[in-house]
Amino acid sequence: MSEEPVISEELESLLNVEFGPDVYEIEKGMVRKFAEAIEDDNPAWQEVAPPTFPAALVPTELLHRLFNAKTPLTRLLNGSSDLEYLQPIKVGDTISVTAKLTRLRQVAGQEGPTLFMFTEVTYTNQRGEVAVKGKNTYIKY
Repeated sequence: MSEEPVISEELESLLNVEFGPDVYEIEKGMVRKFAEAIEDDNPAWQEVAPPTFPAALVPTELLHRLFNAKTPLTRLLNGSSDLEYLQPIKVGDTISVTAKLTRLRQVAGQEGPTLFMFTEVTYTNQRGEVAVKGKNTYIKY
């Protein structure tokens, strides 16, 4: 049984296009609220963001376009996130987030076609230093 294609021209047109930057001013309150949300009361999070903090700094346009692209698939999962830390993100930093869709892959799943969407995200501070590099996999099914 062959699967009907779910990778639309709209999705293909997003491949390797850089989106952003989305610019975030890193304020003490936002870092504190993030640490509270993950229930981590480490005092280090007064001045430096916790390691999972980049997840809160989203590449809005790319994600909006990926998640709202026309496809018969309606369910969405965050398949994985991989972060490489090069510089700490600190209170007072300005972080620019850029992202691109690097690959699309359709496979046959138990419940029908499954689409894997692979992205790369770069988090750069105000000094032009890459603070974090991320790779994410989103799954539509």
